[in-house]
Amino acid sequence: MTKILCTICMRGGSKGVPNKNTKLINSKPLLFYTLDQAIKSKIFSKVVISSDSEKILKISKKYGADYCLKRPNSLSRDTSAKLPVVRHALISAERYFKTNFDIIFDLDATSPLRNIKDIQNTLKQFLDEKSNNLITATEANKNPFFNQIMYKRNKYNVVLSGKSIPKRRQDAPKVYDMNASIYIWKRNFLIKSNSIFTSKTSLYLMPPERSCDIDTKLDFDFVRYMLSKKP
Repeated sequence: MTKILCTICMRGGSKGVPNKNTKLINSKPLLFYTLDQAIKSKIFSKVVISSDSEKILKISKKYGADYCLKRPNSLSRDTSAKLPVVRHALISAERYFKTNFDIIFDLDATSPLRNIKDIQNTLKQFLDEKSNNLITATEANKNPFFNQIMYKRNKYNVVLSGKSIPKRRQDAPKVYDMNASIYIWKRNFLIKSNSIFTSKTSLYLMPPERSCDIDTKLDFDFVRYMLSKKP
């Protein structure tokens, strides 16, 4: 039987929206929505919370997490990368449950507009495509080949330029925004690799209305509005 671990990794601090993981939406903390989706998807052997915040760990236990792990300070900084944090959660969970997991999901609590079908469908795609890992994204509104600009050499210009660059937006290559909603890894790939992108990386597309990752108060207000519309 395939053993699938779900990690939800949350820091207590946040500059854009202070304490966003525990801020209330419809009388529930933000973290509740992702944890509830993980449990209701019924595909995970265990759901593990990793955080430097005792408050987050206490709330997560209340809402049904299987294991609440106190993350070390070295992995709790603003600059801490995702992969080492998820690896630490995996290794700690395997030690705690005395078993190895085959597949690891990471669900970001700040991208809670995914639905349970997204979680189930990403697993199916991951298995069907025999991937090393999978990421989720949405089609980008702006395109670096056409209408994204930057300041360089004392002037503004498009991010990518040259003779072969398309002149019309319709002719530009498709680009995507990663939405931080769902990540999946094979265990051995997660343990050994420090790269997200390989020739065996899968991409699962999600619509814009399910792709908001909360970085600002405006993002939070949008997510609160969208969640308030759900039954």
